[in-house]
Amino acid sequence: MILLAELTPVHLGLVSVLLLFLIAGIPLLTGAVLIHERQVGIVIKKFGGRSLPPERLVALAGESGYQADTLAPGLHFGLFRWQYRILKVPVTVVPQGEIALVVAADGSSIPPECILGRIVNCDNFQDARKFLVNGGEKGRQLGLLTAGTYRINTALFTIIQSATAPANGMEHWQLQLQRVEPDMVGIVTTLDGRPIEAGEIAGPTIPGHENFQNSQAFLDGGGRRGLQEQILLSGTWNLNPWFVQVEQVPMVQIPIGYVGVVISFVGQAHVDVSGLEFKHGDLVNVGHKGVWVNPLYPGKHPLNTRVMKVELVPTTNIVLNWATRTEAHHYDEKLQSITVRSRDGFAFNLDVSQIIHVGALDAPKVISRVGSMQNLVDHVLQPIVGNYFRNSAQDYTVLDFLGARSQRQVEAAGHIRTAISAYDVQAIDTLIGDINPPAQLMQTQTDRKIAEEQRKTYEVQEAAQIQRQQLVRQTSLADIQQQVVGAEQGVNIAELQANAHVKQATGEAESVRLRAHGEAEAIRATGQAKAEAYRAGVESLGAQSYTVMQLMQIVGERNVRIVPDVAVSGANANPGLVDGLLGLMVHRQS
Repeated sequence: MILLAELTPVHLGLVSVLLLFLIAGIPLLTGAVLIHERQVGIVIKKFGGRSLPPERLVALAGESGYQADTLAPGLHFGLFRWQYRILKVPVTVVPQGEIALVVAADGSSIPPECILGRIVNCDNFQDARKFLVNGGEKGRQLGLLTAGTYRINTALFTIIQSATAPANGMEHWQLQLQRVEPDMVGIVTTLDGRPIEAGEIAGPTIPGHENFQNSQAFLDGGGRRGLQEQILLSGTWNLNPWFVQVEQVPMVQIPIGYVGVVISFVGQAHVDVSGLEFKHGDLVNVGHKGVWVNPLYPGKHPLNTRVMKVELVPTTNIVLNWATRTEAHHYDEKLQSITVRSRDGFAFNLDVSQIIHVGALDAPKVISRVGSMQNLVDHVLQPIVGNYFRNSAQDYTVLDFLGARSQRQVEAAGHIRTAISAYDVQAIDTLIGDINPPAQLMQTQTDRKIAEEQRKTYEVQEAAQIQRQQLVRQTSLADIQQQVVGAEQGVNIAELQANAHVKQATGEAESVRLRAHGEAEAIRATGQAKAEAYRAGVESLGAQSYTVMQLMQIVGERNVRIVPDVAVSGANANPGLVDGLLGLMVHRQS
């Protein structure tokens, strides 16, 4: 300290320069190199040692050029600048949700039958020496880097990430994790491996490759390039886009009222399990090539629709119309009214509806026999139904067919039920719809029917007239009957009145007789009394005196005028008469 204090400024400057020279010269003298924790040191040997072979880029034995070994974080000595050049590159970081692809600049040549370099033990490409020693191949690699941080020798390996994808002829989405959406399946096509065997359309299922994420295990297990039988289910997968291509398709959905019959074009060897009784097709167990004996029931099923076909079969009743109308299922879209010819030579059209049912367990048999429901309608039901009606119509006239329609329908149902049962299809019912006979025949029938109806109308009218006449007669009789009854009642009344009059007359006669008798008796008694009185009067007064007294009594009782009111006198009669009339008039006025 005393010495430093005694140094002059000039000396201090010289000391500082000496220290700086020593500090700057230590790396040069010692070959020291400092690598930070987020760096990778790539060593380039300028000279010294053997030269690399022309086909090699990275040195393993100290040859000049890029060295396989990299420098880890820390301080390294002996790397003199006049002999080595150190490249400090950042570590490789693969973000979450992404992958990184690798291209090797050195290594063995990829075999002609392969397109990607095989995976070798090299600590995820962080150990270039192991990669080269263990037989790593130059070019695009099967292996990939998942999310994380890696110390990569970029002299040997080129890392392709999402950010650098366009510069390497790729799209950003190809460097992201492969995501299969819910209710979807991934159809896989591999780009490397042995060719698919002759006669096959897809590579077989290979175990142990973790859904194509371990590509080397797939190849080592005999995986084939091209379309794969195995599928990817919903999820996220680390897949190398140079090795695998994935197409997402919806799951197979079987609606209510249907079953799905699987026709597989891949799988194990074809082994028929349908039995000896089923001679028109064959069925196989699930996983084999052919028509699966077990159908798919309603729901969603993850199937590879590139190597399998699912034929939907309705398990509800199916109505098929041989007419101008079409049902919603459109199986009967090509069906038309059936043209038949009757026994009497007339051609006419029939509209027919056939109701069928296919059982769930019979559906694979039906598909194995005819291939599809549309084929069942076109190649089985159409000829069976059509030919039956064409044949049966020849046994009847048009009018017989029209008149016995219900019987024809019953016969048709029985025949068709028996015919299509051989195809494992149930015939529920056969219905005859509109019948369109020839217009001329129908016109004749119409005219005849009209005439018949007119005749019936005339007969009815005649009967009505007769009935009306009878009604009039009966009405008249009823009216006369009233009069007859009145007359009869009048006769009865007359008889009763006559009888009454007779009775009355008899009564009156009897009464008269009795009254006459009584009067006679009274007169007699009166006469006797008068006689007795007269006799007594005569005896007392005498006959003449008593008679005068009786006359005067009668004149007094009966007001007999003895003196006239008007007295007319004169010798001449005519004047006396006039005088009498005038006197009478005066008397009346008074």
